[in-house]
Amino acid sequence: MKNIGFIGVGIMGKSMVRNLLKAGFEVSVYTRTREKAEEVIKEGAKWCEDVKSCAKGRDAVITIVGYPKDVEEVYFGENGILSSADPGTYLIDMTTTSPRLAVRIYEEAKKKGLNALDAPVTGGDTGAREGTLTILAGGEEKAFNHCLPVFEAMGKAIKYQGMAGNGQHTKMCNQIAIAGALSGVCEALAYAKANGLNEKTMVESIGTGAAGSAQLKALAPRILAGDFEPGFFIKHFIKDMKIAAEESREAGVHLGVLEYVLSMYETMAEQGHGDEGTQALVKYYSW
Repeated sequence: MKNIGFIGVGIMGKSMVRNLLKAGFEVSVYTRTREKAEEVIKEGAKWCEDVKSCAKGRDAVITIVGYPKDVEEVYFGENGILSSADPGTYLIDMTTTSPRLAVRIYEEAKKKGLNALDAPVTGGDTGAREGTLTILAGGEEKAFNHCLPVFEAMGKAIKYQGMAGNGQHTKMCNQIAIAGALSGVCEALAYAKANGLNEKTMVESIGTGAAGSAQLKALAPRILAGDFEPGFFIKHFIKDMKIAAEESREAGVHLGVLEYVLSMYETMAEQGHGDEGTQALVKYYSW
C-alpha cells in the first residue's frame, strides 16, 4: 500500500499528511480551501480538485473532516468516496463522528467491495505533529492489519477495538473522560486563584501526585500563559460531547458530568469562544 488519498487538511490533517509523506507514502490531498493545503503540497503532496479525483485510483482513502454532516457528504454525496473509490480500496475515517454513521459506511462499503474502518484519533495537535497519535480502529480485523503500516506512520498507540463503530464508541469514552478531567483542571485553577495561591506552583505541586493528568500537564501551562489557541476547537469538542450524550441516552446510561460540562461549553460557544481551544473553558469561571 503506497498511494493514499487524504481528505481534510486542517490542524490535525496537515501534520498527519506530513508524517505519511515522511514514511514514504504517495499522498494526494483534497480540502475545501486549497490554501490550507499549500504547505503540504509544497512538501510533496499532490492536489486534487475534488473528492472523486482524490478517492479514485488509491490504495487507501483517509478522511478527517469536521462534523458528521461533512462525513456524510464526502462518503455518500454525489461523486463521493463510496461511488468513486475502486473496489478493494481501504476507506479509513479518522473523524470523530457517530458510531451509527460508521456502521452505515462500513455496510455500504462492503456492498461495493470496499474495506471500511472507523479509526478516530486522540493526542491533539501535538500528537499529530509528532506522529504519536492514539488510533482507535473499528471494522474487520483483516482490514485493520492490512492498514497497520499507514497507522504506524501517524501514531504510536494503535488499538483494534472490534466491530465497525467500536472505534467511534471508544473515542466517545475518551471524550467523556477528558470532559471530566479538563473541567477539574479549570476548577482547580479557579479555586487557586480565588484563594491567592501561586497557580504555577500549585500545578507543579499537584501534577506529580494522584491529581496528575494529561490534561493538567498539557493545558494548565497554556492557561497560565494566556494561550487559548486551539489544539482542539471548543466547537469540535461540543460536537463530540453531543454525540457521546446521544449515544449514552440511547444505551440507557445517565452521564451527569458529561451533560454538565457540555452545557458549560455550549455557554462558552454562545459567548463567542467556539474557535478557541478547549482550555478556554477556564473563562467560564471568570478567569
